[in-house]
Amino acid sequence: MGKAKSFQVDQKVVYPSQGVGVIKSIVQKKFKDSKIPYYVIYLEVTDMTIMVPVDKAAGLGIRPTVSRDEASKALELISEDYEPIPSDWKMRYQMNLDLLKKGSIRDIAAIVRSLYHRSKVKELPILERKLYDSALKLLEDELAISLRKSKDEVESMIFARLELE
Repeated sequence: MGKAKSFQVDQKVVYPSQGVGVIKSIVQKKFKDSKIPYYVIYLEVTDMTIMVPVDKAAGLGIRPTVSRDEASKALELISEDYEPIPSDWKMRYQMNLDLLKKGSIRDIAAIVRSLYHRSKVKELPILERKLYDSALKLLEDELAISLRKSKDEVESMIFARLELE
């Protein structure tokens, strides 16, 4: 994960597999004989506030939202050709779950693209459908922030690209 990034209050961040959140505050909590700084992150998608130790944030994959340029590249990735995915849904599910946990916007776009096209061939099993819905939501939320567009506009952009073939 490299060098830990430090976030500021009011900064929007992505918590892999949880969604886009906002750093509401940075607080000190006493633990044994020392004080540990924590990020207090509000996740709108689940209306949940979580506390993450500052020194563990990078290890959990928490990252700033991507730039407008990165967001555009992720959107382009959706309409690109892709490798066929395994027909064994359990293998496919694990592969995509691992990508989701890595949490990069490109990985999330790749999950959306592959599962969308797979669902056109055959209905997705329930677990995979939930994974697809979750990845789509994460992608929409982050793209909306990075591209400064409404979630509805972003959803239309995603599906317009998914339909290109």
